[in-house]
Amino acid sequence: MARSKQYNEEEVIEKAMGLFWRNGYENTSVRMLEKEMGINQFSIYSSFGSKNGVFLECIKSYKKKIHRITEILEKSNNGVAGIKQYFYDFLEFSKDDNGKKGCLVTNTVNELGEHGDPIIMTELKSFFNEIKTLFANSLKQDKNKTQETIEKQANYLATSMLGLSLASKILSGEQLEDFIETAFINL
Repeated sequence: MARSKQYNEEEVIEKAMGLFWRNGYENTSVRMLEKEMGINQFSIYSSFGSKNGVFLECIKSYKKKIHRITEILEKSNNGVAGIKQYFYDFLEFSKDDNGKKGCLVTNTVNELGEHGDPIIMTELKSFFNEIKTLFANSLKQDKNKTQETIEKQANYLATSMLGLSLASKILSGEQLEDFIETAFINL
């Protein structure tokens, strides 16, 4: 008979996500995950298969967390203004009591680059494309934009989000606001 889990999976993934967010993927060891999650190595491997498995669950959890601001944009009828508000909402989302932490996905892409584990990189690229699609759908609200313009602007905005995410870790609020305001001048 299999033993029942003595922990709440959602809670331990939340703890692991915080660890990855603070330390990065490569700098987070299984031993560190054990300590942070409060479960032993056997339980980690039994439930998640590997460190990669834990991280992929963290990405799923992260998507649920950020959904509260993506959902606002999904429901918005404000086109470009709605996307701009998303940028500001992201800045608030990326803060915590200990300071500025950026975006878990962007931080990991920046850390691993193109040499990261293919499964992890596929998941991270998928997240990027979901955000880009969200921007494209909002841009389509402007009937004067061609499909080509929408595609180019969605690429620009998604790439700008990557930059904003990294910059949010080190720049002042005024500098970040200048970036956002300038990014939206010609849209």
